[in-house]
Amino acid sequence: MATTKGPPLPIPTHKLLFSRFPSNPKLWRLPTPKFPRTGPQPFLFIRTNAFYTEGLPISIATRKDKSEAEPDEIGLLNERIRREHKRREGSKAGSKLDSAEAERYIKTVKEQQQRGLQKLKGDVDGKEGGFGYRADPYSLCPGDYVVHKRVGIGKFVAIKYDVPKNSSSGPIEYVFIEYADGMAKLPVKQAARMLYRYNLPNETKKPRALSKLSDPSTWERRRIKGKIAVQKMVVDLMELYLHRLKQRRPPYPKNPAMAEFVAQFPYEPTPDQKQAFIDVEKDLTERETPMDRLICGDVGFGKTEVALRAIFCVVSAGKQAMVLAPTIVLAKQHFDVICERFSRYPHIKVGLLSRFQTKAEKEGHLSMIKSGQLDIVVGTHALLGNRVVYSSLGLLVVDEEQRFGVKQKEKIASFKTSVDVLTLSATPIPRTLYLALTGFRDASLISTPPPERVPIKTHLSSYSKDKVLSAIKFELDRGGQIFYVLPRIKGLEEIKEFLDQSLPDASIAIAHGKQYSKQLEETMEKFALGEIEILICTNIVESGLDIQNANTIIVQDVHQFGLAQLYQLRGRVGRADKEAYAYLFYPDKSLLSYQALERLAAIEEYRDLGQGFHLAERDMGIRGFGNIFGEQQTGDIGNVGIDLFFEMLFESMSKVEEHRLVSVPYNNVQLDINVTPHLSSEYINYLDNPIELISEAEKAAEKDMWSLMQFTEHLRRQYGKEPRSMELLLKKLYVRRMAADLGITKIYASGKTVHMAANMTKKVFKIMTESMASDVHRNCLTFVENEIKAELLLELPKEQLLNWIFQCLAELYAALPVLVKY
Repeated sequence: MATTKGPPLPIPTHKLLFSRFPSNPKLWRLPTPKFPRTGPQPFLFIRTNAFYTEGLPISIATRKDKSEAEPDEIGLLNERIRREHKRREGSKAGSKLDSAEAERYIKTVKEQQQRGLQKLKGDVDGKEGGFGYRADPYSLCPGDYVVHKRVGIGKFVAIKYDVPKNSSSGPIEYVFIEYADGMAKLPVKQAARMLYRYNLPNETKKPRALSKLSDPSTWERRRIKGKIAVQKMVVDLMELYLHRLKQRRPPYPKNPAMAEFVAQFPYEPTPDQKQAFIDVEKDLTERETPMDRLICGDVGFGKTEVALRAIFCVVSAGKQAMVLAPTIVLAKQHFDVICERFSRYPHIKVGLLSRFQTKAEKEGHLSMIKSGQLDIVVGTHALLGNRVVYSSLGLLVVDEEQRFGVKQKEKIASFKTSVDVLTLSATPIPRTLYLALTGFRDASLISTPPPERVPIKTHLSSYSKDKVLSAIKFELDRGGQIFYVLPRIKGLEEIKEFLDQSLPDASIAIAHGKQYSKQLEETMEKFALGEIEILICTNIVESGLDIQNANTIIVQDVHQFGLAQLYQLRGRVGRADKEAYAYLFYPDKSLLSYQALERLAAIEEYRDLGQGFHLAERDMGIRGFGNIFGEQQTGDIGNVGIDLFFEMLFESMSKVEEHRLVSVPYNNVQLDINVTPHLSSEYINYLDNPIELISEAEKAAEKDMWSLMQFTEHLRRQYGKEPRSMELLLKKLYVRRMAADLGITKIYASGKTVHMAANMTKKVFKIMTESMASDVHRNCLTFVENEIKAELLLELPKEQLLNWIFQCLAELYAALPVLVKY
């Protein structure tokens, strides 16, 4: 770098304290900055015991070239921290609970889990940790795949009597299981404790291979991997749930006018309905955290009434309510019901936002929503658009969440940290059900049918025109109406032609989502009034339609519908006290996938009223849980099978406190690695105030990782990439900060071994190391007696050792976000 000509610059007095003068006077002069300085900017404050001595002059250009040649490990770590910070649903960087608060929240989570399990599945002998999913050996069929907890995956052959060896007693029953290298037998009582059904959320449901009796270690590795995946899931859920528990809103006042509103309900509530009313009222009026409750109940079981009472509570307190429906047909029905119910309250304004409206009407509604003139807004996913701005949103009611797309679900999830959310569903999606089962989401199950309801008679058979006509004629002869549902728009006209020719006197119409809005609205209106006898449609009628006189539904190509869709479609009929029929037709069974056959068997099995929840659970068994936080709806849950996975999940839930990672104060971390960075006089001269800057770096590290990252990025913006000596100084700060967050109190080296005294459990260590991307670091780490040990191949020089420790802790720190850091 060129230097300024002329006499040497005067040496600042403060630099005499920590810099020796070079023999060449030219090196005393300040270098010309490569980039214009923007002036000193505020840093977070901190202290170090680094020494400053003369070094070789390193120009800014030289430093830049070096940074391009070598990987910037600090920069990569900073970028990872920033991504993680952005991912966290708007929570403030560095926000965390103190120890006492954490204990209180964890206790709340455990209580919530137990309540969720007991409410949804019934109390199971008071056992903590949930209920078992073990298989009843007598319920197995030959050829069923099963999982033995200790041996692995096998194929059930039979239950047979056999005489035990060296026994004078008579024959006993054994379960015979085929494995890859032989046949095993175990007593029925033992099998009942150790066997699980093997279900996977894929098309074949068939395992890649059977386990070997001679090699149980392979299965053990798979089981441990599945267990660690479960534990990671639990701590992810813990973090999500704790974040929600930290949100606050004042409880809603108990309104005396609620009694008058309730009196308008023309029916006697069922016991389950009454409990759901109580649950929601408590959520709104007695709790300070936003409600996130699932109301699971069959079609026509009274979920809407629960929502109406929640809406009244919120709106009468001056807040707005949004009712979100998956289809315009259902949104319109909700709008009509709400308008009728709130007709006695002229000061409460209700609006519908839909594609049926003109542009001027939409703009008017958007303006009224923003100004607070509309108290209740009903609509489809258009309500989730960026143009919809609420004046004071208090409640979001979501009907049939499973019908929304991925982006809409993510948007719905974003509301849950700030407003009360009530989700209504007859068959909740696997993700929703999963959260309810684990107790991380409040749930009320309405399984008691209204007194006048009778089960829908379900007929499942291969398609034939004669069967279709017979079903239609039977319904027409008793003065009823018929839904005829196909999976796609293509084919609707063809069916209409067939029915027009076969039933010339019947009034027939077509309905689907691609029709003009007015045409669709008129068709649905006529069908509701009884002017149309047969409605040929797509699954646009899946949710919410309440046509009392429609008591026969025909579903063609049933294999192309999901299990929840079929259940919902079947619920379109049987809304009155008249016996209803559902005819489900499929093509040749040989053309169907195993998964499709599973769905058909399930829909036929769960034909009684109030079994939507059980059907959803079966659906979860067929399709998998899905990724709780990602976009993939149906995900693989590992190679252990769903039933064993569930049991491991609830076992892990009952020991959730073992997943905690307790951090230590930054100043308690000892780093006994003798690396003393020597900053060059040129770099010292280049800095505006090096003593203050180093102090700020130490204080930033002491505060939290986010502050240290901000300090480093600010330093680089102002002065460019730091030289090697400054990089080592920063790495020491990063190592101590990461160690504090990881619960590591001391780091030292002895020969080729690095020792890290750690305040963590072996279980947490396993979760973290399994998440590490680098095999190089993971494979050399062990955990012995509260100490992490790393066996290196050779004894490293001090600077290289510091780099290795930095890289290793950065890998461990990358796994930290999935842990409960309180």
